[in-house]
Amino acid sequence: MGEEKTTIAFDGGESAAQEKRRKQKQQKKKGAVVVVMGATGAGKSRLAIDLASVFPGVEVVNADSMQVYHGLDVVTNKPPPSDRNGVPHHLLGMIDASMEFTSRDFRNLAIPIIDDILSRNGLPVIVGGTNYYIQALVSPFLVDDVLEDLHECSVADLSDLKDFDVSGGYERLKEIDPVAANRIHPNDQRKINRYLSLHASSGALPSNLYRGKAAEKWGRVSNFRYNCFFIWLDASLPVLDRYVDQRVDCMIDSGLLNEVRAIYNPSAVYTRGLFQAIGIREFNDFFQSYFANKDADLRHKLAVSDVLNSNDDKLKNLLNEAIGKLKANTRKLVRRQRRRLHRLKKDFGWDLNYIDATKAFFCEAGDIWHTKIVGDCVDLLRTFLCENASSLACSEELGDVQSQVLVSKDLWTQYICEACGNRILRGAHEWEQHKRGKGHRKRISGLKKTKSLSSYMVEQMPRFTNAELPANT
Repeated sequence: MGEEKTTIAFDGGESAAQEKRRKQKQQKKKGAVVVVMGATGAGKSRLAIDLASVFPGVEVVNADSMQVYHGLDVVTNKPPPSDRNGVPHHLLGMIDASMEFTSRDFRNLAIPIIDDILSRNGLPVIVGGTNYYIQALVSPFLVDDVLEDLHECSVADLSDLKDFDVSGGYERLKEIDPVAANRIHPNDQRKINRYLSLHASSGALPSNLYRGKAAEKWGRVSNFRYNCFFIWLDASLPVLDRYVDQRVDCMIDSGLLNEVRAIYNPSAVYTRGLFQAIGIREFNDFFQSYFANKDADLRHKLAVSDVLNSNDDKLKNLLNEAIGKLKANTRKLVRRQRRRLHRLKKDFGWDLNYIDATKAFFCEAGDIWHTKIVGDCVDLLRTFLCENASSLACSEELGDVQSQVLVSKDLWTQYICEACGNRILRGAHEWEQHKRGKGHRKRISGLKKTKSLSSYMVEQMPRFTNAELPANT
């Protein structure tokens, strides 16, 4: 056989470098959107709210597959209104618990919300650990809803599916779906098992995941719907594990058991609607025994929250086992979420700005969260907005969030008011509020009679130095 030759034709078109630069410019013309990702318990919601105190116009769009449902606020760990600091939140607790809510549903609801925020010159901040929701939102192509929901939204590991048999492996896959079998190596047991498990649980063909060229671009940076700035908030696994255990204990104290009791149904399907949430099915055996107590009066007298302090050893043991399962399943979820983020970065090329918040957990020395974690995110986001604004038109008036990096930088600038005894104010917002204050205006009025106003106020205005300007790319 002769040697196979490959011919490359040059048609006089743009070079690869030129095409890359063109696509980068096109990407920057899209609306700027912040995406805060990370494992459960990493502090995503808190970070989004803290960013809103620095960058005006921030509105949070929830991308957690369980927090979209109404009810079970403790189980799903929704941020309470008191913690939101007046920051608008969207897609939080608005779907009926019995409804199926797919990635496609999320995308169709979230896009108009984000576009509306952008039209009002706001800054959308998408927050959530459901990576397939975020992929469906930022990238036009969407895989089959059934497979997506199984892959991401269900808390069950595919390896836990009942009546699932992987014997016969590759040959069995060839019989079920020869198209999918041709896409993988016969020895790639991990993918073989995954495809077989998807088919066993849904009846759908794994090859439905692939839809030509559109599928190849799905989730890729070059195909993003928005100009996305990703923050991956993370911490070391031992720290996250310890925090998860503590958070579960706090959730028990905050009424988790009462929430689960209120919706308990012995015939519930734990792969549909809100019943998928971690924190519900773990307590199935406990509540079966709790409600099976023949002494109805005793059951009603014994509040579910008092079981741990009761003399009913059987119920106590079942409850302790359920709490242990909840902690273990949450730790497993943390690991799955982190693996998926690694995959988005490695396989899909997402530019995830990694923020290690390990030191902010259980720290007794100073407020590292605000000075380090939030501060680093603000600096990175400020640079991103500056680059985005430059690509749109830096010469235009910087009147909105998409192009007001100077303003957001000013929020971290120090102002000194000599008229008020050298009082130091952080950022333009505090400075403007101070100037409108009755005491300040009264002192300024008195000083105007004797000296010029400028000699009593020193405003350290923000300026870009050469070192601060982002490098050209």
